Amino acid sequence: MRSSVATAVIEPVKVSNVAQRKGPEQVSASAPPTESDHDRFFWTYTEEPHRTRRQAIIKAHPEITKLCGPEPLTKYFVLAVVVLQITCAYLLRRTPILSWSFFLTAYIIGATANQNLFLAIHEISHNLAFRSPLANRVFAVFANLPIGIPYSASFRPYHLTHHKSLGVDGLDTDLPTALEALFLDSILGKAFFCTFQILFYALRPMLIYQLPLTKIHLFNVLVQLAFDVALVKLAGWNALAYFVMSSFLAGSLHPCAGHFIAEHYVFSQHKPVAKSQASDPTVPVPETYSYYGPLNLLTYNVGYHNEHHDFPAVPWTRLPAVRRIAAEFYKELPSHESWVRVIWQFILDNETGLWCRVKRAEGGRKVGGWKEEELGANERRGIPGVK
Repeated sequence: MRSSVATAVIEPVKVSNVAQRKGPEQVSASAPPTESDHDRFFWTYTEEPHRTRRQAIIKAHPEITKLCGPEPLTKYFVLAVVVLQITCAYLLRRTPILSWSFFLTAYIIGATANQNLFLAIHEISHNLAFRSPLANRVFAVFANLPIGIPYSASFRPYHLTHHKSLGVDGLDTDLPTALEALFLDSILGKAFFCTFQILFYALRPMLIYQLPLTKIHLFNVLVQLAFDVALVKLAGWNALAYFVMSSFLAGSLHPCAGHFIAEHYVFSQHKPVAKSQASDPTVPVPETYSYYGPLNLLTYNVGYHNEHHDFPAVPWTRLPAVRRIAAEFYKELPSHESWVRVIWQFILDNETGLWCRVKRAEGGRKVGGWKEEELGANERRGIPGVK
């Protein structure tokens, strides 16, 4: 059923400074498709809201920049979760894969632990575990081990491009494609998406654009393969199956997986806010949503998503302080109260679906291996992407 939420097109009253910037990193696209082109995303020419809000917050609260920098606790939590997962895999080495004890362990402990590691890698991708960029890259490969599939080296450039090119069609691989939105525009389609969304997030980036392979990609693959081979020899195939099943369930119908959908989809309760943009497009488009509930304790405070996009160099332990210091900037922003409710509403609400994302046709830039030196220099100055 057609989603009425996603039929709005934000009028191009303000062209982003990023979109106007010329140079080799500039990526231009044609004008957004119209309704006749079977496209029902929210299209906008306005600048993404986080850069504007970040500048306003720093002007009002300059002390907030002191929150930037690595969090030493991260490495200890990652070590503990990696040890937990290896222990569970070893203990399940003789447990039949098609048994309730295997499945429930993978769902309750394994999926929660691997979701935690997904988000640890997310933190590390912003250089927030160590001061050294190289130490962060290597440690992300270590955090990747219980996931079972090499992932961390590719995640980082795609994710940093998501920050620098939020909503930019053809660059932000967090955005569903029109083909996905068209074929999954039903309750069964959305249920399929939520069940297998980890596969969409893994495969979609590679289908949109290819990253240049670097030494860290090769290192990630070789270390993961060596670890998997050693695991199978020492504990059998069941141990590796536990890791893979844990990773699949972590991105499926699991409470913590609600954050994938909650972060950037426009839900029906945000419909009045979205429609108001058509009449008053000078207000930044609401395209990021936070969650302040208890599951943040298991997920490196990823629910503080507006705060994270505003200040990606602030680690997970200090994101609540960002909200507290700049309370006047966040108290009126729409947010979610439950990730479980987000999943169910996304599936059952005819007003919500894969079309309900904000897209912009141009601006931003890719982050890849050929610009690592420049990126590292920017990050060491304190706030990635701030120029």
